[in-house]
Amino acid sequence: MRVTLAAATLRRHPARTALAVLGIAVAAALLLDMVMLATGMRESFRSLLLTRGYQLRVSPTGTLPFDSEATIDGATAIVGALRANPDIVAVSPGLGATLGLPSQRIPSVFSLGLESNVQGDYALDAGHDMPVDDTLGGGVPVPVVVNRAFLVRTGRALGDTLTVAAGIDAQLRTAARARVVRLTGEGRFFYVPGETPVMALPLTVVRSLLGPAYRDRMSVAMAESRRADSAGVEAVRAWIATTQPRVTAISTETAIRQVEERLSYFRQLAFVLGAISLGIGFLLVATLVTLSVNERRGEIAVLRAIGTQKDGVLRQVFLEGFFLSTAGIVAGLVLGLVTAQWLNGILRDFPGLPAAFDFFLWSPEAAWKSLALLLVSGTLAGLVPAWRAASIPIVRALREDAVG
Repeated sequence: MRVTLAAATLRRHPARTALAVLGIAVAAALLLDMVMLATGMRESFRSLLLTRGYQLRVSPTGTLPFDSEATIDGATAIVGALRANPDIVAVSPGLGATLGLPSQRIPSVFSLGLESNVQGDYALDAGHDMPVDDTLGGGVPVPVVVNRAFLVRTGRALGDTLTVAAGIDAQLRTAARARVVRLTGEGRFFYVPGETPVMALPLTVVRSLLGPAYRDRMSVAMAESRRADSAGVEAVRAWIATTQPRVTAISTETAIRQVEERLSYFRQLAFVLGAISLGIGFLLVATLVTLSVNERRGEIAVLRAIGTQKDGVLRQVFLEGFFLSTAGIVAGLVLGLVTAQWLNGILRDFPGLPAAFDFFLWSPEAAWKSLALLLVSGTLAGLVPAWRAASIPIVRALREDAVG
């Protein structure tokens, strides 16, 4: 009976009710999107770092991986020491460089020197992988893996051959070192922006192209701890820091904290807008229920006069706020998911972001908690007008209704 009365009250002013539900839906969508933004960047970055299971990054002292052009000398000894540690399952060294592309549509390409059997930088989508090292000799094209952006920008296809070069003299138009490569595989590179052309070559090939100064260098090494828990990873990180003072070992958790510091603006924005959405939902429900109570003073007084108790009136008015909040949240859930997908597509196009990075990530636990908080907030917004309705003086309200 109380549910019927509350629903009938909301149907009495459909336009006003629909407007309130729309406002709550917008507030719910905003809150949901801000929660997805606040948690999405962290969880997306964590998932990105752990794509291939490597929990540790070893980089030049004081830098993040590829945060500068600094490289690590003595790479063979460092990688050998890491691989000798029984607590480390796998180690993947990598050397980044920009190599020239003579007579191609683009002058250069970002290149990664990797060992294919342990690499964690790309997933092969088509074709064949590159060899572990340069076992083919200088006269045979080296199989390499490129991304879709490289194929599009150069107009090349898998199976084509081309020349990569290093030490290019712009005036003489000559290269100190060059090598013919064959495009044998197309890969999806995790840590490189999707619009950036990239090529993966055997680590030994990149070192030979860069010259004698790079014969034992690497830009970064990724390591996988045998124990995946935080304590096990931290123990390995501490061991690397103690035994290899020339490098910085960064765990996934440390990298996430450092990135969150750089992206703190987004989290602050999410917190502010989320708080605003809660306030909007509260005020909308409180305003509409208050208007409804003021218009029904006479009706409420009649109910009280025929024996309806205060708690009955209180629950009836309270249900109005609950219905409004529920309807708005259901609509807001759909609206929030649609807008999050749209905004995520826009933000992912920002230059310099990894192709696999997401700003908005659906987290069921966080999303339901935030929407439940909005439901509670909206329902409680009807508490004051509900109490006022239950406390209406019966005789005075009836007299005012009769005069009106």
